[in-house]
Amino acid sequence: MKISASMYSLASAVKKESWSVIDFIQYAKSINLDGVELLDFYWKNREDKEQEIKEALEALAQYSLQVSAYDVTNNFVKEASEERAAEVAKVIDGIHTAKQLGTQIVRVFCGDLHGDLTYEDGQGWIVEGLRECAKAAEAEGIYLAIENHGLLAGKSKQVKEIIQMVNSPFVKSTFDTGNFLLVHESPAEAFDYLKDEIIHVHFKDFRKKAPGESVKGFRSTQGVEVIGVVPGDGEVDLAYIVNGLQAAQYKGWLSIEYEGFDDAKEANKEAVQRLKNLLERR
Repeated sequence: MKISASMYSLASAVKKESWSVIDFIQYAKSINLDGVELLDFYWKNREDKEQEIKEALEALAQYSLQVSAYDVTNNFVKEASEERAAEVAKVIDGIHTAKQLGTQIVRVFCGDLHGDLTYEDGQGWIVEGLRECAKAAEAEGIYLAIENHGLLAGKSKQVKEIIQMVNSPFVKSTFDTGNFLLVHESPAEAFDYLKDEIIHVHFKDFRKKAPGESVKGFRSTQGVEVIGVVPGDGEVDLAYIVNGLQAAQYKGWLSIEYEGFDDAKEANKEAVQRLKNLLERR
């Protein structure tokens, strides 16, 4: 298994220091990563990103790094058909960008809940959107990897159900180790349920917010607030998941996604070392 980090894992440094994609690639090399996970909203010029893609490819070659995945921030849960079509177009653009960047993985979302909508309300739109995107993904040999993100399609059962309903060999799972805590599901149990669908992994951890703590964390479906931490300092049994991936002969990427309040550059550096230690122990 190879190790990468999501550019989102460095969100605070990106914002504070106005990083470009190239800056992130240089940082990734400095902490001895094998690759980088890039996101659609970090291009400086999203409407015309061709020059930045060219520069990114040059930097990747210079530093001998690969792109582990390209992330699209889509949302299929929109009531207007025109809006859903725009989200499909966004994912299809992501498929073509991934092809340019040399990765076979496009991380996708299902959508966001709003108003009185439920998962059941949005499921049909999600499946319809993914089926349309899967046609382009199949043609390009690119996998759409659904992340268990936030509160919608956050449970392993929901992710698997959507994958089965879309019914494409190119629609799989981005298994986010931490996000299951937001829907009060054991990450270890979720792994056992989804392990045959996993094609990409986000290596993440959370802890419960301490009483009186002033920082604002992520709120779960039951109103519990959790704080992002360096993997290993929270509630996720990461050793169980890494061991299970190895037992399943998973050959893909483990991509660090840190969402805490400590210095992001130091936190990611520590996360890389911890993940390497876990892999070496097995």
